[in-house]
Order: sequence, then C-alpha cells, then structure tokens
Amino acid sequence: MSYALVPLMTHVTLKQLRYFDALAREQHFGRAADACAVTQPALSMQIQDLEASLGIALVERTRSGIKLTPKGEEIAIRAQRLLNDVRNLVDYAQHAGGILSGTLRLGVIPSVAPYLLPPLLPLLKAKYPDLELHVRETQTQPLTEELVEGKLDVLLLALPIKNPDIETLPIFEDRFLLALPKSRKLSGRVRATKEMVEHDRLLLLEEGHCLRDQALTYCSLQQVDDVNTFGASSLSTIVEMVSAGFGITLLPEICLGVEGRSREIKIIRFVDPEPARSIGLAWRRSSPRRDDFLALGQLVAEAGQLSLKRGAQAVQV
Repeated sequence: MSYALVPLMTHVTLKQLRYFDALAREQHFGRAADACAVTQPALSMQIQDLEASLGIALVERTRSGIKLTPKGEEIAIRAQRLLNDVRNLVDYAQHAGGILSGTLRLGVIPSVAPYLLPPLLPLLKAKYPDLELHVRETQTQPLTEELVEGKLDVLLLALPIKNPDIETLPIFEDRFLLALPKSRKLSGRVRATKEMVEHDRLLLLEEGHCLRDQALTYCSLQQVDDVNTFGASSLSTIVEMVSAGFGITLLPEICLGVEGRSREIKIIRFVDPEPARSIGLAWRRSSPRRDDFLALGQLVAEAGQLSLKRGAQAVQV
C-alpha cells in the first residue's frame, strides 16, 4: 500500500485514536472492535482514515493477524498519551467540585480485596457519600495495564510497582505469618523460620499472584518442586487445604480476621526480621486527582488497622 504526501493540516479524531489504541493493545481487528463496541469494518475504516490523514502505514496485515509498523508503534505510544491527557482533562472537570466525588474506578488484588474492602467501603460511604465507586478485582499485571490505559483510576495492591508512569503511596506493612494444621505439635512458644517452610509442603496461590512470588522470595525457594498451587486462586481454598492437613502456607496478617476464624489451623509469627509486604495505592502520574488518592489512602490506613486488630487474636505467638 502506498501513501501520498499530505498537507501539514491533517484531521485526526479522538475516535480514530481510541480505535487505533485498542488495535495496538489487542493486535487483532476483531478483538479491538469488540473492545470498542463497534463492528470490525467500522473500526478498520477508521484505521484506514487515520493512516491516510497521517500519510503513513500504521499496521501491517499478516496471515496470522496484524502487527504495528515501526512508525505505528511510535504513534501508538503518542496516541495513548493523548488519550490519557483527554481522560485527565475530563477527570479534572468532573471532580473539581470536591474530594472523592463523582466516579472512582478502583482496582484491587485478590489477596487484599476480601480483607480490606469490608472495613473500607463503610468508611468511604460515610465520609464521601457522593462518591460513585466501581471496583475491579484481579491480579497485579492486568490491573497495572488497565491503569496505564486509563480504564482504572487508582489501584489498591502490594507494592512496589515498577513503572515510570505510575506514582505510588505506601500505606502500611502487612506481615506474613505461618499457618499449620492444628494437629501439628509445636514445642513451647515457637516462632516460624525459613527452615520450617523448606522441609514441608508449601501451598500457595497459582502463578500470577504477587503473594505467591513474595512468599517464594522470602523462603529463598528457587525451585518450586515442593510448592503446590493446584489452581488455587483464593486464600480461603489454601487455608482449607492446610486445615485438612495437606500442607502449610504463608498468610498475610490482614486476612487473619477472616481466614483464621473457625479453622483447624495454627498461626505463628516468624522470627525477626518478620517477612512483610507493603500495601499501598498506585495511580498515573499524570492524573489530576492526587488529592482524591491521598484522601483515599487515609481511609485505607484506617481500614488496615481495623483488619489487623481483628486478626490479632488468631495468632498463636
């Protein structure tokens, strides 16, 4: 396909940029059309119009699908920045009236959501009644991608997040504890060690969960032959397996008020320095809603203290 030179004044629309942004992410016309809720021919036509307006080929059609041209890759980066600027402009206009008003799209990881949201949501409702909250729960990587793409406003998750376009706010430390079957005999007021983990069957969440990676890092387990995930995507499933005597696991302290109740498990602290993860917020550096996120962080800290307090009684040592 050849392109003629075009005048300096070109007509590029936000619709074209949104469609091309979706195509750059999906690398497939059909999936991109679905993401934009339009037909594939409609999306394809807008991409062709964009190429004609810019005077360059953005997409290379192949038998296996599509890939971006080198210039297309650069345009995709710039298009995403422009779209984020537009979203930020709209955010500023919609939320200039007050802190945590209007819509907030919050992403939360699965090892945090069931334990922090129950105390957090009533606090948000009471202090910011005009807030319209939307919650998305999934793993760290897709949440981070959706944040950068502008689909989410702020994330509640385990830090750090390594992305120059994302600003983070550490809020509190969430210590790890060792959970054992209640039938396991322990001598005195023992504390857990790495050696106790290395010589037992360790049960962890399936791959993709940051909690799994943090536990393996602490235990210095390079090989995971003795690590069993069996497709578990929730801590509740892991705890049930421990309770039944199928192994041991590391649990974050904020979950003990829920997962440590009425279960046939023992929960003990590790020797110093105790392993821990940092719980905090993350948002796009370009977002105009930093004051909103700082206010949210204060309530997350309060909710975290409530969760830790409720779980304290489940700890054996």
